Amino acid sequence: MQTRLKLGELDIHRLGFGAMRASGYYRPEADRTNAIRLLRRTVELGVDFIDTADSYGLGANEDLLAEALHPYGGVLIATKVGRTRPSPTDWTPCGRPEYLKQAAELSLRRLKVERIDLLQLHRIDPTVPYADQLGALAELVAEGKVRHLGLSEVTVDQLREARETLDIVSVQNRYNLTDRDHEDVLDYCTAEGIAFIPYVPIAKGEHAGSQLLASIANELGATAAQLSLAWLLHRSPVIVPIPGTRSIQHLEENVAAADVTLSVEHYARLEALSPTR
Repeated sequence: MQTRLKLGELDIHRLGFGAMRASGYYRPEADRTNAIRLLRRTVELGVDFIDTADSYGLGANEDLLAEALHPYGGVLIATKVGRTRPSPTDWTPCGRPEYLKQAAELSLRRLKVERIDLLQLHRIDPTVPYADQLGALAELVAEGKVRHLGLSEVTVDQLREARETLDIVSVQNRYNLTDRDHEDVLDYCTAEGIAFIPYVPIAKGEHAGSQLLASIANELGATAAQLSLAWLLHRSPVIVPIPGTRSIQHLEENVAAADVTLSVEHYARLEALSPTR
């Protein structure tokens, strides 16, 4: 199994970390020390791709990453703009060009970098012409403030349209063993060599109680979460799962999923869990 991936001109390990939960933006400030310890342990374990967004904790997640890891030392920090969070349960796309550019400027400041290695459009705003949103991203690249661009929650047609004018190196869509609505997007990314970053890669444990999953995990001496991540890594060479956690123990277990080898038989049995297969 291929363990590394070229993301544009950058080279990353195929098992990353989703930082959204690490900041504990709705938990006491006392947890900040633990969050910093968690992030530093992530890097110690060899993870060199970390995903965040300007809307995670209203910028607090980016601040936390800078406090814990700056100057990053070869770790690729990917962030996203284009989505606001007026309340804990309300996520609203905002793709006005002036907003996207301002948001990127603030991310640069919070992350303490001169250029964002990977900036992804968090959501396409249906109230703003798509071409205008893509144009704002293109300007950020032209200005030297962004190195590479990606998209999140897009269809194949939206991805194709963006690629007519931009070099898109990544797509971040919801995808896991039992949630495969974006199978066609993954197949397109695989064919084109575009990194596919599945968020919620272990479905929040929703299928962890599956008897089949438990049986195979027991055979391999792995946890259900590790098996779910291993399946993703075997599914396509362009997949970069980004499991998130607040627990160092779970972090270490997740990273160890890269060492789980699936036989053809194990992989075929896991396919039976998919509602689309």
